[in-house]
Amino acid sequence: MIEEYLANQLKEISLSMFRKNFFGIYHGSISARVEYNRFIINKKDAIFDGLKSSDLIELSSKKDYRWNEASIDADIHLNIYKNISEAKYICYAMPPFTTAYTLTHSIITPEDYFGAMQFGTIHVYDPKQFEDWYERADVEIYRHLKEQKTNIIVIRGYGVYAYERDIHQIAKNIAVLENSCKLLHRANEHRI
Repeated sequence: MIEEYLANQLKEISLSMFRKNFFGIYHGSISARVEYNRFIINKKDAIFDGLKSSDLIELSSKKDYRWNEASIDADIHLNIYKNISEAKYICYAMPPFTTAYTLTHSIITPEDYFGAMQFGTIHVYDPKQFEDWYERADVEIYRHLKEQKTNIIVIRGYGVYAYERDIHQIAKNIAVLENSCKLLHRANEHRI
């Protein structure tokens, strides 16, 4: 049975993030750790502006039939949970200004107060080729997070993975990052 409190948090945040265009209709993923080897994640056909309890599924590290219904990102979430004990919530989002900025920049250096204070400089992770990205992503993402001692990874042309102990902090981090990239984009338009 899905933990009602965790499910309600995921539903609330997913709606906010959908409204901000961080999630697409079927694009993105959000999860919460229940126990060390169990977590709740959206199903692959979930629509984020109206997430219901039936759109969430509880998985364990032992793969069974339920994994067939889960988000394509479930393996990535599992590996983060298995390897980073501080991760209580995980989100994959594709905020448009951040993702667009990564197509032409390898470093994000926010020039606004909130972005600079929150992030300083973010090095954009380059997956090199997209053809086999989902075969590598589950390992490369958690390794980067762990090796760089960060709770957020911005991936060129793909989006953002973030984890936190608080689901609201994930939404805040992505919103601050997206606003910083939007401001950088607009500032660059005026510099030309």
